[in-house]
Amino acid sequence: MFKLDHCMMIPHDVAMNSTLLPISEHTLSRMLHQMIPADADDADLYIQHSSSESVALEEGRVKHVSASTSQGIGARVIIGEASGHAYTDCFDTSALMDTAQAARSIVQSGQERKPLHIQPQALQHQLYKAQNPSQQVSLQERKALLEKLDALARSLDSRVQQVSASISVGFKQVQIIRMDGLSFSDDRPLIRLNISVVVEDKGKRETGGAGGGGRFDVTRLLETGEAERLTREAVRLALLNLEAEAAPAGTMPVVLGPGWPGILLHEAIGHGLEGDFNRKGTSVFAGKMGQQVAAKGVTVVDDGSIAERRGSLNIDDEGTDTQCTTLIEDGMLVGYLQDKQNARLMGVEPTGNGRRESYADPVLPRMTNTFMLAGNDAPESILASLDDGIYAVNFGGGQVDITSGKFVFTTSEAYRVKNGKIQHPVKGVTLIGAGHEVLKKVSMIGDDLQLDPGVGTCGKAGQSVPVGVGLPTIRIDELTIGGTESV
Repeated sequence: MFKLDHCMMIPHDVAMNSTLLPISEHTLSRMLHQMIPADADDADLYIQHSSSESVALEEGRVKHVSASTSQGIGARVIIGEASGHAYTDCFDTSALMDTAQAARSIVQSGQERKPLHIQPQALQHQLYKAQNPSQQVSLQERKALLEKLDALARSLDSRVQQVSASISVGFKQVQIIRMDGLSFSDDRPLIRLNISVVVEDKGKRETGGAGGGGRFDVTRLLETGEAERLTREAVRLALLNLEAEAAPAGTMPVVLGPGWPGILLHEAIGHGLEGDFNRKGTSVFAGKMGQQVAAKGVTVVDDGSIAERRGSLNIDDEGTDTQCTTLIEDGMLVGYLQDKQNARLMGVEPTGNGRRESYADPVLPRMTNTFMLAGNDAPESILASLDDGIYAVNFGGGQVDITSGKFVFTTSEAYRVKNGKIQHPVKGVTLIGAGHEVLKKVSMIGDDLQLDPGVGTCGKAGQSVPVGVGLPTIRIDELTIGGTESV
């Protein structure tokens, strides 16, 4: 991978299309002509301008305000399994031509192809407003909202000692020009609110947090009561942890609540269903297409075409329309997540899952919004089925080994259940298992599918991208619990 040195900045208010960028269509066509050899399987230019702002409150007042912009162009050439990627944040002609040549030189190929004309294309769907969130609500209004949430949290309970809250807004404008000259543009808003509180009672201190966001107007935080709801949730969780008892240790049935617990699904099996891992044979799911990999009734999809969701995109970072891709259907493996290169090498169609963090990064097959579809069981009957087990409602951090499928997750809200009744909250619950094994132990699936509140970020190969997860209430008949008390 090559990078050219920095030079000219794009003005903050420049619209991202080939007529308004400080790069002419003629220059972009020259880049494509110079970088794409006749035997290339694929190639593209990825032009990006991003801006972000963050406002953070601590100790009762706003202490941190930050803003940043970045821009650049990535050039990519693919021949077989080889991929040449070069990038620059400099837009003078010589730097752009050097970038094109660098991308081509990586794949070591000769003959040129005929010049082509750039052809702008309309988006097939519009999942979010093409408007910068920072221009919808002023900085002063965002600061006032955080101060209001701080006051609300402290008013809810006298044990609230500390409040931290932040609002982040971002706007990424991209233009993708493919090797056939087709050009696609997408303007991507993103907002996120986080709030965390610390409570203290009789010398014991605990924390609780909540958050939410997506690709929607930041005015929603001001007008719908969502910010206040999240504040109450953060305080509730912190107070709940004051009452929590030590978690049991051993093997027992577990019920996962709807929504954010889908992060276990994302980590435990989602990465294992990405095309590159399966093409290379490094995933536990490699070579199992058409086989039963989960219990009957388990259907898992990845859908990047849901309006306003954090993981959604009008097009992926290769210009492919996002879609709903079924990965597991009634327990059977039926699909993988594909970018264009891996799809071509595996002889299938791309699924709109080619993603990159920025122009400086290569494309990888990545998840968008990944979730299990609802079943027919009532959530209350699932909980009532537990003679002695754990009800995990919210999750904290976790990690997974793609090759083995083994995972470790910690919960942020969980309860001990006996004879179908919640006994008390527990803390320090760690769930341990292997994704492909856990899926086979799902025995009940609720009719209450929920998507997460919009806080997910996925890491892969050093790149982070926003994602969504979801889950109905499910029962897993057997799972290893890491805790401090014996079962």
